[in-house]
Amino acid sequence: MKNKFLLLQQVLERLAEDLLQAEQAVRAAHETATHEENIAENKYDTLGLEAAYLATGQARRAEAIRQAMANWRQFRPGPYDASKGIQLGALVCLVDSDDKQQQVFLGPDGGSMKLVSGAQLVQAISSEAPLGRAMLGKCEGDEVSIQVALIRQQFEVLRVQ
Repeated sequence: MKNKFLLLQQVLERLAEDLLQAEQAVRAAHETATHEENIAENKYDTLGLEAAYLATGQARRAEAIRQAMANWRQFRPGPYDASKGIQLGALVCLVDSDDKQQQVFLGPDGGSMKLVSGAQLVQAISSEAPLGRAMLGKCEGDEVSIQVALIRQQFEVLRVQ
């Protein structure tokens, strides 16, 4: 459980950094869009309009990050219950056909990122991601399979916390 809460803290810290960057990008794009040098002189002069579109897109991105932060702040990963299988909050160790292991932390939307737990990399993913959906309800020893483009990837669930 301690690992899960440390991973949760890393996700929140990373989202806070992303939000700060997005808010700075919104301000910069807004300043560009409203700067007097960017007032259109004719119908072909679109720099101000393009900057306004960029500011709108950056504002949407900032709002999406705020929503992801709210989801992750409310998130309380619980212990693994083998009778329910893998659920939101599970820390899963998968192994592929080449015996390569991968750690996956299943969380709410908006927090897909690589994290570090001790000396191991952990991929935080949403239950809406293809791998996240494929893992739901699975137990240790089960096979998990996803299709990525034309390639079918298969994993075995080694451990779940």
